[in-house]
Amino acid sequence: MPVQAECDVLVVGGGPAGTAAAIAAARLGVKVVLAERYGHLGGLATGGLVIWIDRMTDWQGRHVIRGLAEELLARLPADAIDGPAPAIWGSREAADVGHWAPRSNAFHDIVTWAPNIDPEWLKAVTLATLREAGANLLLHAGASNPIVEDGRIAAVVFESKQGRFAVTARVVVDTTGDGDLFVRAGETSQDDIAPSNMHHCMNTAWLFGGVDTERWIAFKADREALAAFTTQARRTLGPIQLPMAAWRNDVIVFMGPRFAGYDATDVADLTEVELRSHDTKLAHLDFFRRHAPGFENAWLMLTAPQIGVRHSRRLVGRKVMRSDDWKAGLRHNDEVGVSPSLGPKFPNVSIPYGALLPRGIANLLAAGRHISTDAVSHTFMREIPQCWVTGQAAGTAAALSVRHGTTPGDLDIGRLQQSLLDQNVPLGA
Repeated sequence: MPVQAECDVLVVGGGPAGTAAAIAAARLGVKVVLAERYGHLGGLATGGLVIWIDRMTDWQGRHVIRGLAEELLARLPADAIDGPAPAIWGSREAADVGHWAPRSNAFHDIVTWAPNIDPEWLKAVTLATLREAGANLLLHAGASNPIVEDGRIAAVVFESKQGRFAVTARVVVDTTGDGDLFVRAGETSQDDIAPSNMHHCMNTAWLFGGVDTERWIAFKADREALAAFTTQARRTLGPIQLPMAAWRNDVIVFMGPRFAGYDATDVADLTEVELRSHDTKLAHLDFFRRHAPGFENAWLMLTAPQIGVRHSRRLVGRKVMRSDDWKAGLRHNDEVGVSPSLGPKFPNVSIPYGALLPRGIANLLAAGRHISTDAVSHTFMREIPQCWVTGQAAGTAAALSVRHGTTPGDLDIGRLQQSLLDQNVPLGA
């Protein structure tokens, strides 16, 4: 089998976690290869049209998810991002909440920083930042299997148009989202879900152009009219999804309907969800044009090239992020990031390094939505900002391991934390 590349750090998967890992590692001066199965970067934030970036401020308005997440969003042009000004993050004023709640930037009557972004521009700035960092990129390369020797991954095998090839690395970061590498390397995963939530569902998202979002938001404020509309839509369409505001007022995004009962690692199930989503999209376009204020001139702008998977596998790592711990305010001594909690009654969440470390393979890290958590913690740790956080931590740890001649599991945690602080990553939950 030909060896396509040799590197210090191989990152597999170019979504938010993978791009953050590759950028962070390359900036620390090691040779990095980022391999991605599609022709673009950004994962579900771009190719999946998850253009609403979940909360990066806590319930007091403090900006707790920063680092590369903040840097990438700051590089977007002003007309490619929409969200509240920092001066009102944490505001409970009725006027502020009333304006930003319909735009998914206020929850529990508190204004948050959860902007809507232009996915094409996020692709562009992510790619530019990666290139500037000096990372090497392999697109249209899908990882198939790791080659494991003596408890380490010696190389990863990829499938491509040119056939199979391998990439060798000293440290590998699995940011596939589904744990493809760590499972095939023999690590244990779990897939239990919290049955009362939608975080196990799948769908393919889409954008409509030519809408008048302000009219739609004004219509939704009439609860009786909205209830009648929703009832009629369910009778006509079956499963329905109300749209969310986008980064501009003539575009709107549908992140559903969400379909339950499917396996995100089964090709037949993935195909079925794609077909259902595409059929539903056209039915929604017809119905909304005829019945929804602001949609009279709507047109089908874009269907996501990536299916929206919320959950498949989760690593069983050296540590498991448990909801009982963060609800009690536990701060991990190996903390590598901080996340906002699910609600104002809970403190900020400490993210432990151990949740990124497999129990067996010595030179492997996992970052993104498949890190080691329980089912409840996964419902927010899978979100895009949290994936940026764990990706940046994994990439930093991988590079430091190479530079100091150790494995990720034996890396000095103080050295890792200091490097993250130097990268503007807040620590101290």
